[in-house]
Amino acid sequence: MLSRSYLRSMRSVGAARNAAVNTSKRAASSSSSTANAASPFALNLAGTTATAVAVGTMAWYYHLYGPELHAMTLAEEGLHATKYPWVHEKYLKTFDHQALRRGFQVYQEVCASCHSLSRIPYRSLVGVTHTVDEAKAMAEENEYDSEPNDEGEIEKRPGKLSDYLPSPYKNDEAARAANNGALPPDLSLMVKARHGGCNYIFSLLTGYPEEPPAGATVQEGLNFNPYFPGTGIAMARVLYNELVEYEDGTPASTSQMAKDVVEFLNWAAEPEMDQRKKMGMKVLAITSALFALSVWVKRYKWSAIKTRKIQYTAPQMGGRNAPKH
Repeated sequence: MLSRSYLRSMRSVGAARNAAVNTSKRAASSSSSTANAASPFALNLAGTTATAVAVGTMAWYYHLYGPELHAMTLAEEGLHATKYPWVHEKYLKTFDHQALRRGFQVYQEVCASCHSLSRIPYRSLVGVTHTVDEAKAMAEENEYDSEPNDEGEIEKRPGKLSDYLPSPYKNDEAARAANNGALPPDLSLMVKARHGGCNYIFSLLTGYPEEPPAGATVQEGLNFNPYFPGTGIAMARVLYNELVEYEDGTPASTSQMAKDVVEFLNWAAEPEMDQRKKMGMKVLAITSALFALSVWVKRYKWSAIKTRKIQYTAPQMGGRNAPKH
């Protein structure tokens, strides 16, 4: 009795399994027939529609977020600065350190009376524009607050290499009071903070006309400069021919002084540029060698697989090796 009941249960399980297999086969055949029934026109239409939707989505996204935004209109931004061939902007060129030294001299003798370089310490000048002894001598010419003594009084001490270049004013209020309410901006990041960078600052410094053009209105206390937004700037022209006597004997024309100080301000905003370019060249050289090596290893490892031949030998239906029934 137990054997008969066991056989009946096994037969029922086998029948259920066969029924499930047959059902799945019918479903697969029906789906394949449905897929085969789809016309090529319908498939092309679906692909074209999907492509159009994707392209339209990208176009709409670019319309919303792609174009460059400006805080002011073109009329308010002023005259567009001319693009000049700065040597330090080339991939394989570095800063001209003689120009940086001359630019620092222009900043000290002309710009430092109003503008600060609060992010530049004296130690950053070592090996770039000055030697260690020269930087120490310049730092010691200024006085800085020392640590409070036992009585809580703060005394003055000579500057050190770790000190930052001093500001010409004690605070912003004093700066505004000395400049008719205008606050001279800090020049540490000025090249990065202005649209056009070096080209804008150079054009601004050399763009003061002798007289405002006919029809131009300038508010009282402002100076006309077509490159400044609104054309009215509080800073008057500061660079004139032979205003500075360069140590190396370079003729100190207006354009030469503007070029030198702009290059120095570009270094101040990006002092790591030379190191970054050097590191970039090393990365390109190493990655190129590793890429060539990886291509060789790939070809070496896959050569045996890609060059092999696969031969199919059909089974023999007759003969001595044919299976016997």
